[in-house]
Amino acid sequence: MNRSIIARAATALLAAAGIAAVAPGFATAAPLSANAAQDLVGSLGDSRTAGVYVDSAGRTVVTVTDTAAAAAVRAAGATPRVVERSAAQLDRLMTTLDKGVAGTAWAVDPVGNQVVVSVANDVRGAHLAGLESAVARTDGAVRLERLSGPITALTSGGDAIYGGGYRCSLGFNVRSGSTYSFLTAGHCTDVADEWFANSSHSTKLGDTAGSSFPGNDYGIVRYTNTSVSIDGTVGGQDITSAGNAYVGESVTRRGSTTGTRSGTVTALNVTVHYSGGGTVRGMIQTNVCAEPGDSGGPLYDRSTALGLTSGGSGNCRTGGTTFYQPVTEALGRYGVSVF
Repeated sequence: MNRSIIARAATALLAAAGIAAVAPGFATAAPLSANAAQDLVGSLGDSRTAGVYVDSAGRTVVTVTDTAAAAAVRAAGATPRVVERSAAQLDRLMTTLDKGVAGTAWAVDPVGNQVVVSVANDVRGAHLAGLESAVARTDGAVRLERLSGPITALTSGGDAIYGGGYRCSLGFNVRSGSTYSFLTAGHCTDVADEWFANSSHSTKLGDTAGSSFPGNDYGIVRYTNTSVSIDGTVGGQDITSAGNAYVGESVTRRGSTTGTRSGTVTALNVTVHYSGGGTVRGMIQTNVCAEPGDSGGPLYDRSTALGLTSGGSGNCRTGGTTFYQPVTEALGRYGVSVF
């Protein structure tokens, strides 16, 4: 393919993405942000890309399957990387292989250009053998990773927010007009109609007004205690907006058991089959540790709200993998906003 054909293809793709092409000899396009790159990926389609991520050097990398798409990505200010398998191919493969085995999580890894199956240490016998056999038949398109513990929803009895004999963590304070509420995990709001600030249940915060689990993992509690001070911060960090996570993003999580912890986003649109029952889809996966009682706590990138702690494997002594419900879905479902 000659340069003029590639240039015309790149211009067409950029126009579809709403990005102006830059003529040779003039200023080049500004470097593309990860969020803008996700929009570009959407315009290219999942048959020509396999996702976007930020690499260790801080570059926004868009994986593509052909040279015309690579030219469009480069002209837009991102770094293209040509890979063998598209997102559509990997999604089809994941759908075919995922049999819903409890204690597994399934995700597309844009960096490795593979499907990754995370398998809890309590998955054994025929289930484990079946997974290993299926992975071996994919000629490197799928890899299996063993986790050090079970994959569970991170609820516990203790302190922070209390309901129904369980302890969870408050996620983000939200509002709709003059009505104030807070978001937390759906597997928490499923077990209690009332939520309290202390284990003796003497200081009530509010009532569960909505809950979604499994499938999703978010719930909302409407404040009924007018004497409670409500603000839009998380551990002193002001939260001013909500957004979508991207692979490679540096993030922070806060929970009532383990406090404030940091790490990076490792996968998006993850399907998790919890060992204790229940499947959730569309999750954010990170290498940030968490422990029981951290459920419902906030995941954020500086002032941007990203997710609600759902569950995971491991702990904060040896490390772990955690999964988060994207917060934008919950905000949209309940018609509320962070502040």
